[in-house]
Amino acid sequence: MKLSRAAAFSTSLLLGAVLALTGAGAAQAAPSAAAVDYVALGDSYSSGVGAGSYDSASGDCKRSTRAYPRLWATANSPSSFAFTACSGARTGDVTASQLGPLGSATDLVSITIGGNDAGFADVMTTCVLESEANCLARINQARDFVATTLPGRLDSVYSAIRAKAPSARVVVLGYPRFYKLSGTCVGGLSENERRAINDASDYLNTATAKRAADHGYTFADVAPAFAGHEICSGSAWLHSVNWLNIGESYHPTASGQSGGYLPAFRSAA
Repeated sequence: MKLSRAAAFSTSLLLGAVLALTGAGAAQAAPSAAAVDYVALGDSYSSGVGAGSYDSASGDCKRSTRAYPRLWATANSPSSFAFTACSGARTGDVTASQLGPLGSATDLVSITIGGNDAGFADVMTTCVLESEANCLARINQARDFVATTLPGRLDSVYSAIRAKAPSARVVVLGYPRFYKLSGTCVGGLSENERRAINDASDYLNTATAKRAADHGYTFADVAPAFAGHEICSGSAWLHSVNWLNIGESYHPTASGQSGGYLPAFRSAA
């Protein structure tokens, strides 16, 4: 049936309204992922320690092809991708050696940082090798650091990122809880130690989220994604003590990167 000119015009208007309501017409106007310049900063949780498949060119930084920044970049094909996260990094290492790729054109930045400043490795070593009393005392020491010293160090990093990339969306990712309480583990740390470690992780995440929000950054909490996949869960996305490769202990597996960190980042990016 042939429409009159007036009817055709009315149909065109109606179609346009439907597209606007459904969002179908907006797809063309939305910026594509290919237009994004993305820089991934941070420590071993961003470099992908524990996930294997390390890029030999990254040396001791141990950047994995299975780390969430690389997985996101592979899936979204940004116009540029710089991966400077490094195993063992503290806040000062980020400002000293990781910010080079940032610039006025940078659209997206991701970062995990703060755990090493708070003495993460020493806390876990103390808890694994020494008494419960020493473990709890070392955790309390770390909590004091997070309360008094870490906020200023995070401020320095976050301010440095904004100074170099004034237009970037910055996503600060947290750390998972390590243990499922009353889980499947037999022996090892006591339940009191496991609970204290989980509480310390929550404490660190809360402090980090506050500093991120004060800088206008988005905090991505990974703890919900790891729920049910903690150590002692029977389906862990975290390594326990790995005596063959001690540096991978208490780091996400490849599944932890793809199933825990990647979705948290993807929803916030």
